[in-house]
Amino acid sequence: MKPFSDNIIFFDSEFSSLDPKEGELLSIGMVKMNGEELYLELEYANEPIDWVKANVLPLLTGEKVSPAVAFEKMKAFAGSEKPYLLSYIDNYDAVYLKKIIGQAKDNIFQWITLDISSMFFTLGLNPQDFGDGDKTGLFDKLGIDWKKYREHHALDDAKLLREFYIKFFNE
Repeated sequence: MKPFSDNIIFFDSEFSSLDPKEGELLSIGMVKMNGEELYLELEYANEPIDWVKANVLPLLTGEKVSPAVAFEKMKAFAGSEKPYLLSYIDNYDAVYLKKIIGQAKDNIFQWITLDISSMFFTLGLNPQDFGDGDKTGLFDKLGIDWKKYREHHALDDAKLLREFYIKFFNE
């Protein structure tokens, strides 16, 4: 099976809450098919929920940028070709990203986001088997050392997604 396009940016984000009205984007990781990466940690004002404090904040050690700076960096990274964004599960990632890029007249990405969990479902795989480790052994079968990636780190999650996508669709 050949995907529709290779113009993809794999992305993941970490955010302060599951309530998109109250929550804020804390970090975003993006990786192009060629391996080029962008990682941003964002300034935030609202206190994150306890789970985020325990599991995400300890991984956020970089310089923080404003949402406006993040938008400009993402725009430069995306280039002029309007890539598709692909995440593991895009429900929250896409909503929080939209809070940063807004309703830009010249959207920097394709308006539709893609998620690999829907692809898994369509292929008869349980999407929930891939969120925390390698419950099915599929990563091991594909030769992916998933343990080298930090869980709940946006860039590492995006890199793992890219590696999985490339190996899965090229097998």
